[in-house]
Amino acid sequence: MTANSSDRLMFGLISDTHSHTDPDAWAEAFHGATAIFHAGDIGHQNVLDTLNEIAPTIAVKGNIDGGDLRFLPEVEQRTFARKKIVMLHIAGSPKRPNKHTRRLLVHEQPDILLVGHSHIPTVQRVDHGCLWINPGAAGTHGFHPERVAMRLFINTFNGELSLERVCFGPRVPQQNHT
Repeated sequence: MTANSSDRLMFGLISDTHSHTDPDAWAEAFHGATAIFHAGDIGHQNVLDTLNEIAPTIAVKGNIDGGDLRFLPEVEQRTFARKKIVMLHIAGSPKRPNKHTRRLLVHEQPDILLVGHSHIPTVQRVDHGCLWINPGAAGTHGFHPERVAMRLFINTFNGELSLERVCFGPRVPQQNHT
């Protein structure tokens, strides 16, 4: 028995939008997604509304999220195709997770830890074989040179994980010089 394309689930991974929306690019990047995970610093409800038009969106509160977004959970946990995904906004780094994240890694033993905050795209294996993913920043606020996100694929046949990086263009739109 072999795996085929229907044995693969796709998830959008996005973070640090800081109220910036890019509906057409997001629709193209996350078309067919089982769900979209937003790892915080959403900025405004319209970001989640835009993502929810593409696929069901699961989000956590980031350190800039106020108003109605302040009611989002700080940690979210979901399981798809026997892969436990734990998401939070501020986690430290893969080499130096903060105290809260270390506890989550030990107690929850997720297959995937999805984080945001640093604006630095990161994919690294950490304790217990967990895959630490920071999709980078998709918004225009910050120091990152380009707006990025990721697509996560889970093979439901064999549990294999794969990732694709998605670039939405420069953080600051290029100016035409004539």
